Amino acid sequence: MEKDTKETCPCCHKQKIRSEEEYTKLIHRLNRIEGQIRGIRGMMEKNAYCPDILVQVSAVNAALHAFNRELLEQHIRTCVVQDIQNGNEEIIDELVTTLQKLMK
Repeated sequence: MEKDTKETCPCCHKQKIRSEEEYTKLIHRLNRIEGQIRGIRGMMEKNAYCPDILVQVSAVNAALHAFNRELLEQHIRTCVVQDIQNGNEEIIDELVTTLQKLMK
């Protein structure tokens, strides 16, 4: 079963229909990250020691990087490969631009 939404994202010009497995895996990662963020907020509200908060923020950054790697890998294996096979080599420029933004 693939996730298909009729609504379009206002910030996106393209859409991708993901497999149920890919969708679930990415959503679970985001849910964990969201929980980590709530945990950091709780630490702030309880006046936790700065280095303890910083360590948790570092963990969130690592989790976000892992999410990006997973999403980028899926993008390359599906969207990029498919576009190249269909003769759309503009996808390479898009990928390079995306990588440049991720490496800032």
